[in-house]
Amino acid sequence: MPGAKKDKKKGTEDDVPVILKGIYMFPNGDRYDGEYVQLEDGSIVRSGAGSHFTADGQHFHGTWVADKMEGQGRMELPSGAFYEGDFVNNQYHGIGKYTWPNGSFYDGQFVENRMEGDGEFTDTDQQIWTGTFRYKAAPGLRFKLQAEVN
Repeated sequence: MPGAKKDKKKGTEDDVPVILKGIYMFPNGDRYDGEYVQLEDGSIVRSGAGSHFTADGQHFHGTWVADKMEGQGRMELPSGAFYEGDFVNNQYHGIGKYTWPNGSFYDGQFVENRMEGDGEFTDTDQQIWTGTFRYKAAPGLRFKLQAEVN
């Protein structure tokens, strides 16, 4: 990456990779802007904070580890939907919030890109449904009453 800035981390050259910053254009039209490590063969591995923009309109901003979305991040989709929360191995995994284009959202646990576990779904009328989610099913959801504010 021409014009990349080198930031050495504490340690010796042998045990700590050199973290670079820059923009990388992929052959398929995707673009990455952020921190990376360059391997001996010249290839790059996204590592650290960065943003990845796909040619089809997806945008991820967050943390990369070993060229995968890991830790905290935000994924914006071309439809207008977005996810904010935990990522593991390029997937929504952990605690997060998925918001649909119509404004409804799910806030809770995710397992491998699926709503899985305890969570709350807020519909377009701002009514909250709480319970245990199992991918596309949510048996036993309960309506959450909200106290009126005067």
